[in-house]
Amino acid sequence: QVQLVESGGGLVQPGGSLRLSCAASGSIFSINDMGWYRQAPGKQRELVADITRGGNTNYPDSVKGRFTISRDNAKNTVYLQMNSLKPEDTAVYYCKVIVRLTSTSYREYQYWGQGTQVTVSS
Repeated sequence: QVQLVESGGGLVQPGGSLRLSCAASGSIFSINDMGWYRQAPGKQRELVADITRGGNTNYPDSVKGRFTISRDNAKNTVYLQMNSLKPEDTAVYYCKVIVRLTSTSYREYQYWGQGTQVTVSS
């Protein structure tokens, strides 16, 4: 049905930057909310950023001012620009999308990406 392909993770030094991408494909009528979450070892998955179809964004205080989420609706892709990275940002990052599959139903479906590792270390 819907596939999400994430890219852009890796190893970076503290203070560095990374840009994550997540492209959605498949039988999609429209994508509503798109977001990024992360999960560090031994911790629960937490919201990093989300963005509505209209471009409204939401960030927790832990990343506000350092991370920027954006989307390209024509490409069904969401991005996460991460600047001033800290060791505590180390985690597996997952994208999530909320989609409508057909024009005849307002039912929404949630899909997750496979995750990409971000490691911040010197």
